[in-house]
Amino acid sequence: MVNNYEKVFKLFAKRYILVPLEIFQDPYRTLISTVLSARTRDEVTLVVSQRLFAKAPTIEALNQLPQEDIQTLIHGVGFYKTKAKHLKKLAHIVVIDYKGVIPNTVDELQKLPGVGIKTANLTLNRAFGKPAIAVDIHVHRITNLMGWVHTKTPEQTEKELSKVLPKKYWRDINRYFVSIGRQFQSKKKLLEFLEENSLILK
Repeated sequence: MVNNYEKVFKLFAKRYILVPLEIFQDPYRTLISTVLSARTRDEVTLVVSQRLFAKAPTIEALNQLPQEDIQTLIHGVGFYKTKAKHLKKLAHIVVIDYKGVIPNTVDELQKLPGVGIKTANLTLNRAFGKPAIAVDIHVHRITNLMGWVHTKTPEQTEKELSKVLPKKYWRDINRYFVSIGRQFQSKKKLLEFLEENSLILK
């Protein structure tokens, strides 16, 4: 199959603008901010995460916080009550079962409350430097529009991309594609950008 991976990654790298949550690089902050980010704009997640980390700078400190306090601190993100419950349980499991160390495998991360494949892969990628494809709505939409995959859900996209995309691109796909998706938020503008740069496989 003909592909244009190198062309796409070169162009997206040139157009790259920092994604807000990339300021968090360590395992604890990366994991927690990504859990908080589900169904929430990055700008909101960033403010809420910083508020939480000011009170709970470590997983041990988070474990000490009552669930009600976590809920108050993260108010503003989508499903904050459910996320507060998840974070309280997650912190307890990491402190007790993992001696306070965030796990660094996809299987162990997904055992934690509120952690799905996207959050696990993003944490592995950003905090541990491991090649992992984290597929959010931007990655899902852009790879489908370009014809790299033909899938219905982000989960399907992650599976298909892992079969076709060379591993050297795995670490950058989320940050570059999220950045482009944020710059071209309407499907019309995104399509225009992709067509202008001849990035859609015929």
